[in-house]
Amino acid sequence: SSGINAEWSLRPGGQYNTGIFTERAISIIEDHDSAQPLFLYLSYTAPHGPLQAPSEDVARFTAHMPKSKNNRKKYATMVSLMDEGIGSVVDALDQKDMRDNTLIVFTSDNGAVYGATGSNYPLRGGKKSLFEGGVRAVSFVNSPLLHKTGYVNTNLHHVTDWYATFQRLARDTTDQRSARDTTDQRLARDTNDQETKPQLPIDGLNIWRSIAHNESSEREEVLMNFRVHSMINTNNSDHEFLQSSYGEGKPQFAVEYNTDLLDSKSNDFFVIRWKNWKLFDGTYIEQAWSKKNALKNSSVGDYSGGGGTGTGIKLFDLTSDPREERNVAEENPGIVEEILEKKEGYLTKMTRINKRSSSSAGKAGGQWMPWVENEL
Repeated sequence: SSGINAEWSLRPGGQYNTGIFTERAISIIEDHDSAQPLFLYLSYTAPHGPLQAPSEDVARFTAHMPKSKNNRKKYATMVSLMDEGIGSVVDALDQKDMRDNTLIVFTSDNGAVYGATGSNYPLRGGKKSLFEGGVRAVSFVNSPLLHKTGYVNTNLHHVTDWYATFQRLARDTTDQRSARDTTDQRLARDTNDQETKPQLPIDGLNIWRSIAHNESSEREEVLMNFRVHSMINTNNSDHEFLQSSYGEGKPQFAVEYNTDLLDSKSNDFFVIRWKNWKLFDGTYIEQAWSKKNALKNSSVGDYSGGGGTGTGIKLFDLTSDPREERNVAEENPGIVEEILEKKEGYLTKMTRINKRSSSSAGKAGGQWMPWVENEL
């Protein structure tokens, strides 16, 4: 069939790739020199569309839900197989005696697709939107190294913060540290330590003390998206922005990109979170809730069917209004002005991109591969 298949067992001699990824992760752990740091990034393709799972596993995991729809059963099975795989990886860490010095982070990349079977309730919107239901992803952290456990961390973090945090945990520095340093002393060093080796600037912050002690985070803002049409080229240069989708009549290994926000007919927009404030400026995709999750007397409406286009300036106070229902821009002109002043700083750092419809150079042997030579 067309598209990217998770169920490789459909092919003769194939194997479901959730199991493939799990086995590879376990083998890396088993072969690793535990005296050296290890960073293991395990990115399962499940659960994700298309919903596919081996029939024997569907029967094993969904016998208790005989009246559920087939897609619901397949989704439940995909989640269950991923859960089994993660459990096996954790067991491998235990058997290797690495668990006591390991930080396990399980995180999502975005909210559920708006209008599909997933739910981001009570948050507004979903995947492909910049409302909280689309961008506020859930995570959990497990480690014996944590000083405070069993709590919900509500500090502002960004996915780029994990790099800076892992770097510190792995002692990626050039300073001469005493072998007598305890683990806690080493991890307690803050991000202002000037002894780290030179590196390219990064956006992430070390959030170790935020997650390990539930202390306040140094992060105050997250740029959600900043679209400037003048920074998007439409020529056919070597540096290409791919846009494609899988479906009937499409290449089997094509990749789906959301290009709505890069449409040349769209206006520019700027969306940013600063402290407890969330600001929208320009023209952007607007989503709310499905009819089932909408409040009866909501001034926003339910936007059933995916929503529409929002314009102008909107400001939400996420502390008092996490559902992003009340636009308080008029009541807070000073806050709006202060946030909009940040646009110029981001604009000076923006990189021009090129957009075109496809690239035969990027596809070889049925796979998308890097094809632009590194010019740095």
